[in-house]
Amino acid sequence: MFDVDIWQEIISTIRKNKLRTFLTGFSVAWGIFMLMVLLGSGNGLQNGVREEFADNAVNIMWMWTGKTSLPYNGLKEGREIRFTNEDYDFLTIRAEDIDQVSSRFYLRGDITYSYGKEYGSFSTSTCHPSLLDIEKIKLTQGRFINDLDIKELRKVIVIGDEIRKALFKEEDPMGKYIKVGSVPFKVIGITLDPGTDRNRQAYMPFTTAQRLFAGGNRVHNFTVTTRMVSSVKEAEAIDQHVREQMARRHDFDPEDNSAMGSYNMLTDYIRTMKIFQAIRLFVWIIGIGTLIAGIVGVSNIMLILVKERTREIGIRKSLGASPASVIRLVLLESVLITTVAGYLGLVTGVGLMEAVNFGLEQMMAGGGGEQIFFRNPTVNFSTALTATAILIVSGALAGYIPARNAANVKPIEALRDE
Repeated sequence: MFDVDIWQEIISTIRKNKLRTFLTGFSVAWGIFMLMVLLGSGNGLQNGVREEFADNAVNIMWMWTGKTSLPYNGLKEGREIRFTNEDYDFLTIRAEDIDQVSSRFYLRGDITYSYGKEYGSFSTSTCHPSLLDIEKIKLTQGRFINDLDIKELRKVIVIGDEIRKALFKEEDPMGKYIKVGSVPFKVIGITLDPGTDRNRQAYMPFTTAQRLFAGGNRVHNFTVTTRMVSSVKEAEAIDQHVREQMARRHDFDPEDNSAMGSYNMLTDYIRTMKIFQAIRLFVWIIGIGTLIAGIVGVSNIMLILVKERTREIGIRKSLGASPASVIRLVLLESVLITTVAGYLGLVTGVGLMEAVNFGLEQMMAGGGGEQIFFRNPTVNFSTALTATAILIVSGALAGYIPARNAANVKPIEALRDE
């Protein structure tokens, strides 16, 4: 394998046929280059889609109520269905397939927030502490609503960064009191989520909002996370099961979407990821197909090379060279061409994807990348290792048939070859 004479002979042969070697190697390099670009682009699209889901837990589900449109158990249609605090207790403690739960009581429209002489209209989300994880709320200062705030009906509030800028300018808002309508609330946290409207939103304890704004026992909707599953069928079954549980509590037909509406994001997430799995498989098929085309070219060139060196091989065998030594000579040359050319294609493809990724990061750092549906289009290390293994195996396969033909050359017939 490390015979200096053999390697010198291989290098000498390559130098004598520079153009042929270049064109042969280019076909292999192009195949692996395109494989890396396609895989990187596929990863970029998939990461971009995942980024779109990143604002919430992927297994989030929303539930809201309306009026029945179907009669059920002797009850007429047109009945108004209302969620209550008892439904929150049920979902939190006894409901199946439900993990975290947060209630919401709507404060109608935007409410005026004021601090000193500054004021503005902003939206308010009344919630439980679990909303922090459910909606992946990003805190830059302070803390979020906690269980003690809920239990003691505390007048505390977490404000978005746009509210902070509008009311406090450069002043630190932590611990200060702002008025929501005419009610003072203590600022306990600041949120910042670039590219979303959450920066103009505030969060206050659900129980406090119910008491201060005449909510009674009313819950307008629930935001929950469901049991995590891996198939669309399982996600749809969870959605149906939750509906059936709530339908039993409020006496409406589980198929009546007007009585209770719901949206389970996990179903869309799984479908989307399945699509990208199919795209990744398609990319591998196309990339490997392109690589195979290059490998076939290498094999053909090696066949021509063996034909050109028939007399030389015959002389070698007449002088005692074994078939194994002839096979090794041809295989090494084939592996060398495919590995070197393929590695160059690999490095170029990975380098291009890294350059594109760097450009995207600079664009996003400058605040201009919010609308780009493309994130981190790079190829991971394991993929690069797989591609390298494919190169080595491909090089050996490309040289096998020519090497076998060379080993079968009979010395007398080879010497007669013109």
